[in-house]
Amino acid sequence: MKIQILGTGCPKCRQLAEAAEAAAEELGLAHELEKVTEINEIMKFGIMTTPGLAVDGVVKSSGKLLSPEQIKNLLTN
Repeated sequence: MKIQILGTGCPKCRQLAEAAEAAAEELGLAHELEKVTEINEIMKFGIMTTPGLAVDGVVKSSGKLLSPEQIKNLLTN
């Protein structure tokens, strides 16, 4: 599973990355965490507000900071 954090590296982006990592670890998922920081690459996902969260290339959330529990729901559904 590839988890991508879409954002320029702001504090919320870093918090989302930490929450996503924690959620995947708690679920015991084999995963790769990638931080997409280039604006042109972020725009390819079609989001206008960061931070964004994509799983296997599919955007699951944008513009909000999710808790590990919320991310767990996105990773298992």
